[in-house]
Amino acid sequence: MSEKLLEINNLRVSFLTGETEFEAVKDVSFHLNKGETLGIVGESGSGKSVTARSIMRLLPTPPSFLKSGSILFKGQEITTLSEKQMEAIRGQDISMIFQDPMSSTNPTIRIGEQVAESLIKHQSMSKAEAYRQTIELLKLVGIREPEERYKQYPHEFSGGMRQRVMIAMALACNPSLLIADEPTTALDVTIQAQILKLMRNMQKKMGTSIILITHDLGVVAGMCDRLIVMKEGEIVEQGTTEGIFSNAQHPYTKKLLNALPKLHEKKQPKPHVNWQTSSNQHKPLIEVTHLSKEFELGRGQTVKAVNDLSFHIYPGETLGLVGESGSGKSTTGRTILQLHQPTYGEVLYQGIPITRLTKKQLKAMRRHMQIIFQDPYSSLNPRKKVVDIIGEALDIHKLVKTNAERQHRVEELLELVGLNKEHAMRYPHEFSGGQRQRIGIARALAVEPNFIVCDEPLSALDVSIQKQIVDLLKDLQQRLGLTYLFIAHDLSMVKHISDRVAVMYGGKIVELAESEELYANPRHPYTQALLRSIPIPDPAIEKQKYVDTENEETQPSYEIENSQLVEVSPNHWVAVAAT
Repeated sequence: MSEKLLEINNLRVSFLTGETEFEAVKDVSFHLNKGETLGIVGESGSGKSVTARSIMRLLPTPPSFLKSGSILFKGQEITTLSEKQMEAIRGQDISMIFQDPMSSTNPTIRIGEQVAESLIKHQSMSKAEAYRQTIELLKLVGIREPEERYKQYPHEFSGGMRQRVMIAMALACNPSLLIADEPTTALDVTIQAQILKLMRNMQKKMGTSIILITHDLGVVAGMCDRLIVMKEGEIVEQGTTEGIFSNAQHPYTKKLLNALPKLHEKKQPKPHVNWQTSSNQHKPLIEVTHLSKEFELGRGQTVKAVNDLSFHIYPGETLGLVGESGSGKSTTGRTILQLHQPTYGEVLYQGIPITRLTKKQLKAMRRHMQIIFQDPYSSLNPRKKVVDIIGEALDIHKLVKTNAERQHRVEELLELVGLNKEHAMRYPHEFSGGQRQRIGIARALAVEPNFIVCDEPLSALDVSIQKQIVDLLKDLQQRLGLTYLFIAHDLSMVKHISDRVAVMYGGKIVELAESEELYANPRHPYTQALLRSIPIPDPAIEKQKYVDTENEETQPSYEIENSQLVEVSPNHWVAVAAT
C-alpha cells in the first residue's frame, strides 16, 4: 500500500470583503502518495489555486482565513505551525512553481543568485558551494551555457527559460512535494511540452511527489496518476486519470473534456466558401508584400521581428497565423494595421496601399480594420463603464448623433456578442475574463469593420470559455461577412476557426496551407514539432509521447534564414533552402 505524504481533510477557506464572506474552498478532502503526481483541474474561480496556497500557507490573512479543516504533511499538522516553522518547510520540504514566470522572479537580482539563495538559506552551503550546485541545477533544467546565464537578469530570459529557472529554484533543495500551479499556461505549446517532460524527468530522478494544477485536461493526461476535478470550491469528481478520461461521471467533467479541441476531427464546412474560388472571382481583401519590421535594441543593434513576409487574405476568409512567442506573429498583425510602422514592404487593403496614407486618411481607414487584443484584463480601461469603452469608437468616427442613439447602438452590440444590455452601465472589474473578451469583440465591431486582427484572443481564457469565443467569432463572421487574421500559438483552436494556416518561425512563414491539409500533412520540421507538442486528451497517447521523446534534443532549431517559400502541392507552400 502506498504511503501518504499529504492528507487534507474537510478544508474550508474563506475571504472577507467588508462584511461579506466568500467561501472559496468548501469541505475539500484528498491525499497525495509518495512519488505520485496528482492533477487538480477546474476553471478560473474553482478554488484549485486557493487549495494549493493553503498547503503552502501563502494566502494573505486577512482577507483570507481557514474556517476549518486539517492539512497533514508527513503526518504533521501544518495549519497550526508558526510562520517561522513554515519558513523552514517552504523551499526545503515543499516547493511551488507559480503560474507567471514573468512576475515570479526578482528583476533586480541576477538569475543565478536567486537560485543560490535557497541553497545558502536551507542547505547552509557556502557561496562557492551554492554557485557550483546552481550551475548543475541550471544544466539539469536544460539551460545552455549556465555559467553565462548565471550572471544575467530575468529580462534577458524568455518566458520558457524563466519557467525553467523557476523549476530549478523549486528543486534546489530536493523537496518531497512540488506544487506546480498552472506552470505552463503562459507558455507556447513546444515550450510547454519541454517543461512537462522536464518535470517528469526530475520526478523520476528525485522521487518528488507533484501536485499539478491546471485547467487543461490535455496537460494532465500525460502527467498525472490521479485526478481531482474542482468546481466552485468543491471537488465534484476524483479518480485515476485513465478512469476519468474513459468514463467521466460528473456533467462538469464531461463539459471540460468536450470543450477540448480535437485535432483528428474534421472541420465543419463554412456555409459560404467563396474565398476558396476567389483567386478567379475575387481580389484579396488584404495583400502583404515583402513586409519587414525591425526594432532598435540600442548600441547599433536591431532585431528583425518580421522578415520579408508576403501573403494575402480573401474576403470572408480566416487566415490563422501560428508560432511560438518571438516568432513575429503579433508584430505582423500590428504592422498590417499600422500600429507599427513597417521597415520595408507594403500592405494593401482593397488595393489601397495603407503604408502610404496620411494620418487623417489612416484614421478613416481604421473604420474598416480593427483588432481584438490578447488580454481581456488589461485591454479595457478600468475607469470607464462599458457604454463608454464601446461608445468611444462610435464618437471618434462620428457614427452616432445623440446619446440615446449611442446607448442603443452599444446595447445592440452587447446583445450581438451574447451579453445583456444592462451590462452597458458596469465597469470591467465586474466581469469574468470571457465576458471581458466579449466586450473587446463588441468594441472592435462598433465601427462595422470588414477586417479584424484577432491577436491571441483566447490565451488568457479557460478552455470551455475559449470554445465559446471561437464559436462566437465564427457566428459573427457568417452573419456580418467578416475577414479575420487569427493569431495564436494554440494550433488546436486555430484549426477549427481557420480556412488556411500560416506557420511562423523566426520572423518568417515556414509553411502555408489550407487548414485540413496542414494538419493532415505537415511538411516543415517546425510545423511537425508544433503538432507533436499539442497535448491530446488521451492518457495512453500522452504517456507514450514521453517515452518516444526521452532522448530528443531539448531545444531544436530550424534553419530558415536562407530559405524561400515553394509550392510543394496545390496551395501548400513550404520554406525550403534557397539554391
